[in-house]
Amino acid sequence: MSTHQPPMPQAPAPAPDWQAAPGGPYPGYTSPIPVVRTHLGHALASEWTKIKSVRSTMWTLGVFVLLVVGIGLLSGALVEANSDSESLSGENPLSFGFFGLLLGSICIITLGVLTTASEYGTGMIRTTMTACPSRARVLAAKSIVFFTVAFVFALATSGLVAMVHASMLESTGARTPTGSEWFKATVGISLYIALLGLLSLLIGSVIRHSAGAITIMIGVLLAPLVLALFMFTESLSAVRDALLEYSIPNQMSVFYSNSLSESGPSGWDPLWIMLGVTAAVFAGAYALLQSRDV
Repeated sequence: MSTHQPPMPQAPAPAPDWQAAPGGPYPGYTSPIPVVRTHLGHALASEWTKIKSVRSTMWTLGVFVLLVVGIGLLSGALVEANSDSESLSGENPLSFGFFGLLLGSICIITLGVLTTASEYGTGMIRTTMTACPSRARVLAAKSIVFFTVAFVFALATSGLVAMVHASMLESTGARTPTGSEWFKATVGISLYIALLGLLSLLIGSVIRHSAGAITIMIGVLLAPLVLALFMFTESLSAVRDALLEYSIPNQMSVFYSNSLSESGPSGWDPLWIMLGVTAAVFAGAYALLQSRDV
């Protein structure tokens, strides 16, 4: 009787001899999937996909367009119906677009905050930082995409309202705006609104809380003007004048050559002020982003 001896286990087949690229990090292996070094363009594409796919973008920008165009057309119609050639003589017809943009700026502020702060609330920021470990690149991509979207919408709506006001009110005695006034009432105010929204985005990155950051930015928008209106005593006149002159509503009115105060910023000063403040907050937001955990 012969004993049956089980076959000896066979050694596993050798792995294919993948040749690594010279100087590669994994000797002996080369991925069949092409590896591309990431850059800012990839981060921009990612942020563009996110901002266009969330419902908050559609709602905030939709309400922004409704407010700017709706209030702009309504104010123009009311002025045309209740004014004569004498009352509007020498008046800049573009200045009536201020009211809709002032209210519409709240929508841009809200969207700016949500662009960053909402990711901290949902935890999406961890996925974002994992996909793109460079935090500076993430912050820059968010800022560029949001600023571009805000500027395009502000320019389109302010330009439409300006053209309608010019055609409606020139027949009632308002003067023809100059090229400089057209540029400031469209491109200038749009840059200012986009920077205001970018400032909100950075505050959202610093605070990391949507409701808190929106409250802070609405306070920045309205509180100085409201406080100035209730400072009646002579001893507070200097503080009252400073709050009035540098309030955001007054700075916005400068773009329409219709400042709420006799002194303070003029010309393109409001844009440089907002640019300087935004740059300072950007540096602070970047420093905090580098030092804090996500």
